[in-house]
Amino acid sequence: MDTALWIVAWLLAVMYVVSGVGKLFLRREKIAGVASAAGWVLDFSPGAVKFIGLVEILGAAGLILPALLDIAPELVPLAALGLALVMAGAVVVRLRRREPLVALLDLGYLALCAFVAIGRA
Repeated sequence: MDTALWIVAWLLAVMYVVSGVGKLFLRREKIAGVASAAGWVLDFSPGAVKFIGLVEILGAAGLILPALLDIAPELVPLAALGLALVMAGAVVVRLRRREPLVALLDLGYLALCAFVAIGRA
């Protein structure tokens, strides 16, 4: 079980770092032009998109670093819970934009975050 938690945490961390860096350093218009599923960024202010990117990067660090360094490992489930809340918000946005298939993908990420949160609690 511990191995599965590490694998999922690392995969999520990589995904959230890549996603967060894009949101933090690219313009909204550039992000929206990358894929049709990224059009949601135009519904938010540039500051909000950058904030979401920052939260994703910090959450990714929180999934790995506390357990890896054995410094406050109780922060891992909190980081996973925080990212699960971000994904819950993403699901709401996707459903409001009538993007149910992408909402299912976001629900999958939410489930993986919940798996890490519960497994590390």
